Amino acid sequence: MNIKKITPGELFQKTNAHEKVILLDVRAEEKYHDYHIDGPNIDSYNIHKEDILNLEEAENLANESLPKDKEIIVTCTTGNSATKCANVLSARNYNVTVLEGGITAWKEYVKTK
Repeated sequence: MNIKKITPGELFQKTNAHEKVILLDVRAEEKYHDYHIDGPNIDSYNIHKEDILNLEEAENLANESLPKDKEIIVTCTTGNSATKCANVLSARNYNVTVLEGGITAWKEYVKTK
């Protein structure tokens, strides 16, 4: 299964162009609260990777909040867990894209802006 990817630069351009962005951060809640990508045009969700990787729970959680008709950008610390979660969600017909390099790459990118 080929999951789409987006670079931190491309995501930065989307947010600066005031495009509506849906972000799913699959890191632990503490890490999410310490730092996550946020903005006025960003709908940010935090669903832990274990909940998504457990298929039955993921279906219940995802059905509660995640839209199937819009692109969902999935992120984690480095992109590995996000890719695994994106594969699970993609198999359930979600339109998912992974942030390349995760939050680590995003932080590095925004330092230069």
